[in-house]
Amino acid sequence: MTKILYTTRATATGGRDGRARTDDGSFEVALATPKELGGNGQGNNPEQLFAAGYAACFLSAMKFVGTQGTFAKVPADASVSATVGIGPRADKGFGLAVTLAITLPGLGTAEAEALVAEADTICPYSHAVRGNIEVRLEVVTEA
Repeated sequence: MTKILYTTRATATGGRDGRARTDDGSFEVALATPKELGGNGQGNNPEQLFAAGYAACFLSAMKFVGTQGTFAKVPADASVSATVGIGPRADKGFGLAVTLAITLPGLGTAEAEALVAEADTICPYSHAVRGNIEVRLEVVTEA
């Protein structure tokens, strides 16, 4: 990367059972291990934060693609839901799997799939995870 356009910083304390906040104070969250992983679930967890970020970023990438003239414009009621799962890896440690459920009401299947495929090539989250975690893209064109 040659030119950084934006930088942010967040600090976590206490790990999965602590707190995280951005340096500018605009975002602060209590963290808790999910019940499924042995915690009390009384806060948010890194997988939820990742899901929210990936969903928002992918929708923004689609909107950008839709302004380029080659692909369909993204409908105002479009949405992206990211499902993030965590589990043990075959080698060691833990890994993630993601499913992006992309709803593009009013678009034809072919034009929606083309838009999603192009967005996947420019989304920073998609770039970051490609080849590292399993990502499935599910496109729905009817509300």
